[in-house]
Amino acid sequence: MQNTKRKRAPEIKAENGNSLEVANAFDEFMIAFEAFRQANDERLNQLESSPVADVIITQKMDRINSAMDKQKRTIDQLLLKSKRPSIDGGLITSADRHEHKAAFENYVRSGNENGLRQIEEKAMSFGSDPDGGYLVPDEIAMDIGKRLAAISPIRSIASVRTVSSSIYKKPFAVTGPAVGWVAETDIRPQTASPTLAELQFPTMELYAMPAATPTLLEDTAIDLDTWLAQEVDTAFAEQEATAFVTGDGVNKPRGFLDYTVVDEGAWSWGNLGYVATGTDGAFSPTDASDTLVDTIYALKSGYRQNANWVMNRKTQAQIRKLKDADGNYLWTPPAMAGGQAQLLGFPVVEAEDMPDIASDSVSISFGDFGRGYLVVDRTGVRVLRDPYSSKPYILFYTTKRVGGGVQDFDAIKLIKFCIA
Repeated sequence: MQNTKRKRAPEIKAENGNSLEVANAFDEFMIAFEAFRQANDERLNQLESSPVADVIITQKMDRINSAMDKQKRTIDQLLLKSKRPSIDGGLITSADRHEHKAAFENYVRSGNENGLRQIEEKAMSFGSDPDGGYLVPDEIAMDIGKRLAAISPIRSIASVRTVSSSIYKKPFAVTGPAVGWVAETDIRPQTASPTLAELQFPTMELYAMPAATPTLLEDTAIDLDTWLAQEVDTAFAEQEATAFVTGDGVNKPRGFLDYTVVDEGAWSWGNLGYVATGTDGAFSPTDASDTLVDTIYALKSGYRQNANWVMNRKTQAQIRKLKDADGNYLWTPPAMAGGQAQLLGFPVVEAEDMPDIASDSVSISFGDFGRGYLVVDRTGVRVLRDPYSSKPYILFYTTKRVGGGVQDFDAIKLIKFCIA
């Protein structure tokens, strides 16, 4: 068994002073990982002498796996707290932004919309009246966007484009122009035109409806910018995370698993290629690592430089048990708090909406999602104050428009748990 010295988490500088908590949580995570490796080594040694795994050891590994997942969630939550906007909402550098912020706070606290009406009239903004809500100040919109990137797994690795229209159209060169070699004085032949595909990414409305009591709104010590951002960003992130993976494109973004998947040997534009494990509903019992290596090299070298693995925590629990031919674990823990686990040298992104391992499931993806998947945000987050629908609570109907879909079908590969 390998002897690995436990790493101490480096101090994380954070305004809310949680660096010690992060370091301690990371230490607990590494302790759990070392216990997991010892239990798994014991299980593998027993399997060499007996074909049946010890139930007690298996249960112990499951408990340790759960503990590791719990510690990882704790670390993520602590790091997320450090990304929250400061209580003063940031420095105001523009009189117009200050005016917008003050008018928006007046609207949220008391329902007085005169200030926002005047601001949007000056900006000649249409479609943001009381029926559709008012645009939040830029500071709040940026805070929501930063935290979405921190807690939405696919958004954190995909390309993000901000647009002002309801649909984003992007031409993509499926084949490049014809090229060739010629002598210095030879006549240059005309090159063939590239084959272009027009990709369309419509933005769909995503909403959250946090509620507040009149007492909360009357409390001047409460920073409403921070409160609203914290209330809606997690709700937005959870909905986005599902849509970016499995969304069907109907009133929501289209997830990458909604596209047609084909065997890598028969790949063509418009489909995503997969590598089969060779075993229905499981990794191959003899060469599981071969499937992972084949998937890595199914991706062109230009895409591998920024590639990530994407899977859920249950699949990652299975991956943690795998070793190479030399007895080294394929999965390695993050080197520091806030870092990412590695699988064969590539980062692992945990996305709970990826399917569990099952018969014919597509449970693991690998690729350069920055080139492969595009998230489209329409500028502006809107809020409509509703004091009537759920008295005595005041609802804040908060909306943003988001779209998404695959933009390069050669940049993402999948692993399918099937025979062929």
